[in-house]
Amino acid sequence: MREWWLHVGLLCVPLIAVYLHIPPPQLSPALQNWRSAGHHFSFRGNKIFYRESYGPLGSSDVVLLLHGFPTSSYDWHKIWEPLTQRFNRVIALDFLGFGFSDKPRPHRYSIFEQASVVEALLSHLGLMDQRVNILSHDYGDTVALELLYRSDQNRTGHLTINSLCLSNGGIFPETHHPRLLQKVLKDAGFLSPVLTRLCNFMVFSRGIGDVFGPYTQPTEAEFWDMWTGVRFNEGNLVMDSILQYINQRLKHRDRWVGALTSTFVPLHIIYGPMDPVNPHPDFIRLYQKLVQRSTVSVLDEHISHYPQLEDPMGFMNAYFNFINSF
Repeated sequence: MREWWLHVGLLCVPLIAVYLHIPPPQLSPALQNWRSAGHHFSFRGNKIFYRESYGPLGSSDVVLLLHGFPTSSYDWHKIWEPLTQRFNRVIALDFLGFGFSDKPRPHRYSIFEQASVVEALLSHLGLMDQRVNILSHDYGDTVALELLYRSDQNRTGHLTINSLCLSNGGIFPETHHPRLLQKVLKDAGFLSPVLTRLCNFMVFSRGIGDVFGPYTQPTEAEFWDMWTGVRFNEGNLVMDSILQYINQRLKHRDRWVGALTSTFVPLHIIYGPMDPVNPHPDFIRLYQKLVQRSTVSVLDEHISHYPQLEDPMGFMNAYFNFINSF
């Protein structure tokens, strides 16, 4: 009996070794096109990917898109063209540790650093004196709130925010329900390096699929595009470090929620009410209670955590109604 288990163990060692060194998937044509249309700039020795497009002549409006966890700027691809028809410049980036940007490790990822990445990008593009409209989602919502805080406090190097539109982000720790995998990865300590290596497409797609509505699930190709963005430059190995943003939201709640409740910048939120991460009605009730200067768009009841991907037309109608209202 002991000899049998020994043979099984010896067989498992090379299988696990092979599994842990599975190469990342190849970029799909859609992802390859997205990457080819972008550029990089340097931030503290790291390359940051960004993409920008120019819209109508005569318009000076700029919109900056801030994506969520664990995906990338590609989250905005379904609404990119409508935005370029409305704004003079449409800009999106991959945060440090995401998508086609560098993913240093070990590294202490923070919301504060990501906000500085955004400021550096706008400085690189010569837009620090321009009033910028911010459209954000999930993780990007918290980065946007740090930018809002800096702007309202007149911090050196801050950008000037013309408007802010949030969407389905866990900005209130008390109504935020992270997924089980997120909680395990952020709190696993010395086991995190092992767990991040064991995360595969099946685990990832099931977790992401759970935060989409049942009628708005990504296609198999879309799941693979998301996973490819995570695996690019071994991004799966930094997910545990990035996930510390959940603890940062709790620690700095007064700073970021305070900025949201006290600002005079025009505010809006677009909300998919089936979201299990920020569930209805608790999240939106708290938002409306605390952020009384904001307008709100609640999308159809079957729309969940990724409204810009699940209902791009409804999302754009809500956003353009907001932008055209001031």
